[in-house]
Amino acid sequence: MPLTAPPLSLYVHIPWCVKKCPYCDFNSHAVREGIPQEAYVDALLADLDRDLADFGAAVPGRPLASIFFGGGTPSLFAPAAIGRILDGVAARLSLAPGAEVTLETNPGTVEHGRFDGYRAAGVNRISFGVQSFDDAMLHRLGRIHSAADAERAIGEARAAGIDNINIDLMYALPQQDLAGARADVDRAIALAPPHVSHYQLTLEPNTLFAARPPPLPDSDSAWDMQEHCQQRLAEAGYVQYEVSAYAQGGRRAAHNLNYWHFGDYLGIGAGAHGKLTDAAAGTVRRRAKQRTPRAYLEHAATPRRIVGDAVIVAADLPFEYMMNALRLIDGVPAGEFAERTGLAPAVLAAPLAAAHQRGWFDDAPGLLRTSVDGQRFLNDVIALFLPERDHA
Repeated sequence: MPLTAPPLSLYVHIPWCVKKCPYCDFNSHAVREGIPQEAYVDALLADLDRDLADFGAAVPGRPLASIFFGGGTPSLFAPAAIGRILDGVAARLSLAPGAEVTLETNPGTVEHGRFDGYRAAGVNRISFGVQSFDDAMLHRLGRIHSAADAERAIGEARAAGIDNINIDLMYALPQQDLAGARADVDRAIALAPPHVSHYQLTLEPNTLFAARPPPLPDSDSAWDMQEHCQQRLAEAGYVQYEVSAYAQGGRRAAHNLNYWHFGDYLGIGAGAHGKLTDAAAGTVRRRAKQRTPRAYLEHAATPRRIVGDAVIVAADLPFEYMMNALRLIDGVPAGEFAERTGLAPAVLAAPLAAAHQRGWFDDAPGLLRTSVDGQRFLNDVIALFLPERDHA
């Protein structure tokens, strides 16, 4: 079946942070000798130029639906540097009207510039990595900000005219109980952000917490926290639209929705990943960049900036698509699978039958949507779509 080019976004990775958190497995590097902001901006734009040249006819004419600065701590970069990146992007690509431009920010006062400067540069959405409003819990997590810092920073962003705000919260934290998880959600709701991301702390390989695990709540306690916090957010007018995302009306995260609908995104920066559909060639490609800042800065203008580059084979596309799409609570249109993968819907028949048999999928005509049980066991549902799996 013919591929249809989906919406296109841009991800910009800023890899530095003040301190590496013990639970973090992201490509982030603690600042040791200062950040080469100007050189890194030059490298990002050179990287983008090379990607645009490599991808030929697959990109021109496609406006950017969103831009996301992730990290690390992107707000360690001055507003002027963020502005130079956005100006450089605008000189190379068009932006869709009202395009969402998000900057991840840590609430510590040493970790963000002036919010009015970011707004003037073109940022219109801020995502705050709060994680908890309990100072003792923040200390256990290795965070360097306090609850008061978080509340103050959110107020400063609003005063600067940025009202599209996300608060990141985690639950099932070391020694946390249900009351503590609910208290964090209540503090977030009191600040009335349009968007809340609420996700469970997990022990990831190659992190300090994985090597020396802290005492975490058991799985039943974590599930209770999730259910109670979901209910509290719903009572406050936040609609859960993805496994860990809640939004007020009209404030769903456009950039993340593009991921979950298997949209395309260019990825620039150290360790950045991208995905691009070439409708004419009938291919979907993934690309990854040099992981360390030093190697990236050295090779950003050369082919050696790329450390992974491959067309996704047809057998892997069902899993790749479902790994994203099934995170959405409302599901996705059934016809979107063929549009985004170029595969016939029949390839989903066996895994969908297995999912229905286990009660993990809803009978929703025209939709691919997991049931409540399917959301609880989402990893098992997604695994059904792995290639060469016996679904009997």
